[in-house]
Amino acid sequence: MNTATRNPTVRGTMHPRFEEILTPEALRFVAALDDAFAGRRAELLQARRLRSREISNGANLDFLPETEQIRADDSWQVAPPGPGLEDRRCELVAPANRKMAVHALNSGANIWLADLEDATAPSWQNVIEGQLNLYDAVRGTLTYDEADGARLSVGDHRPTLVMRPRGWHLCEKHIVLDGRPFSASLVDFGLYFFHNAQRLIDLGHGPYFYLPKVESHLEARLWNDVFELAQQLLGIPQGTIRATVLIETITAAFEMDEILYELREHCSGLNAGRWDYIFSYVRTFAHRGEEFVLPDRDKVTMTTPFMRAYTQLLVDTCHKRGAHAIGGPAAVNPTRQDEESRHRALGLVRSEKEREAAEGFDGSWVAHPALVEICQTAYASVLGTRHDQRDVRRAIDVTAADLVSLNGTQQTITLQGVRTNVSVALRYLAAWIGGRGAVAIDNLMEDAATVEISRAQLWQWLFHNSQLAEGPQVTRDLLDRIVDEELAKLTRGLDDRHSKRYEQARQILEETAFGDYLPGFFTPYAYVRYLIDRPLRMSGPLSKEDVRQSEQVAAARTNGTAA
Repeated sequence: MNTATRNPTVRGTMHPRFEEILTPEALRFVAALDDAFAGRRAELLQARRLRSREISNGANLDFLPETEQIRADDSWQVAPPGPGLEDRRCELVAPANRKMAVHALNSGANIWLADLEDATAPSWQNVIEGQLNLYDAVRGTLTYDEADGARLSVGDHRPTLVMRPRGWHLCEKHIVLDGRPFSASLVDFGLYFFHNAQRLIDLGHGPYFYLPKVESHLEARLWNDVFELAQQLLGIPQGTIRATVLIETITAAFEMDEILYELREHCSGLNAGRWDYIFSYVRTFAHRGEEFVLPDRDKVTMTTPFMRAYTQLLVDTCHKRGAHAIGGPAAVNPTRQDEESRHRALGLVRSEKEREAAEGFDGSWVAHPALVEICQTAYASVLGTRHDQRDVRRAIDVTAADLVSLNGTQQTITLQGVRTNVSVALRYLAAWIGGRGAVAIDNLMEDAATVEISRAQLWQWLFHNSQLAEGPQVTRDLLDRIVDEELAKLTRGLDDRHSKRYEQARQILEETAFGDYLPGFFTPYAYVRYLIDRPLRMSGPLSKEDVRQSEQVAAARTNGTAA
């Protein structure tokens, strides 16, 4: 790599082996990416905010007239699947901590989605240790020592590794240049790509990624330009990278063709990111009329009409372009239930995966190793000896109205639904502050996306003073009373340290769910307040600018070298 980019400063604590990841060469590579694209990233994040205001003020979502030619052109296709991505019938999503990494690699899944995003609380230690674990996994040296002294190692059959970096909206406060934090997306992508891309190619696979929370084809174009520059700087052949885009924002659902088109030389498919998609629906229409208010979160399923329209369009769009269509995660945690409940949960997962396969999906996510075989069996019943069903096309008729209308959806909100959202949010946020990003709660695997649904629904119900099925309206007094009651139950018998975490969780919930406006995500605020290394934490009231420091790019760099 030949670049004149200056050396960034590492402000995070250097734990054992961190120097293996944070080498001067790797940091200069990340800095080169940031130097080229920080300005465009800032512009696109500002465009998100402007579009959000327009929708809140009454603008309707529709397919883009300026890109109609791309949608109408049947001739273009995405790149063929990369080596190791031909069969994707079961993808296990798991954080990249050492224990989970070993279990994931031994799970028998076709793909391990190593998640540095929603399933990882992005503390500095978690972020760099995740990179170390991936570094070792790629080199076949990953082991984990149990508390009883037993050593877990990885067997010969290993899933293809796909890494999910953090989204464009997040920053990494522990790596800075001239005091400005870097994009978390570019840090995660850049460190992993620098250390592992060539080694993965040598092993017969390649550098593969999941791209989260993309909101437009212009954001997909930015990712494509990042890929091109990264390959150029390291001498990797253009078109080696493969990326699967999560369609988990409602604006992206209107631009699926365009997203595939922008990434067509590097794309391998789209994924129906169900939990973030539901959250995006609430966030996008939070200020609009009551006709956009969703019911209790457990009442919104993949067969709810607007969700079914979205998945039908996703499968059809993918297969039209030769891309894989991947289903969303089964969130049950089957190991912490009595036998009857466990078998019932496994049956629900089986039915869900069989339905997905019958509807044309080429594979699906699971969030627990115990679900891998169920998912593979469900897809095998449809695929047979084929790797996928990209040749399957079904006649569909999905309109813009179908993607947003709640016609056919029972919009019932219950007191138990409110209480569940409060309880789940408090329990998850307390664990997140403690460094855990994937948490088993009430027999479900919760991550940042599912908790975003909970806190966004609370804000929307409060904003509209929504009426509960039991009669009362959702008011601040009601929410405060439920928070008090849930906290009293959750902290009973806990020591001061754990009780403090719940009080901090309450503070995050009140800041991001009960305030005058609905923040786009809870993570930027909570990260700056609680997860960065203590000497860097901000105290006192935080402004929007405090959590957007990585977007404060000098004017001279706004139109970066890869624009």
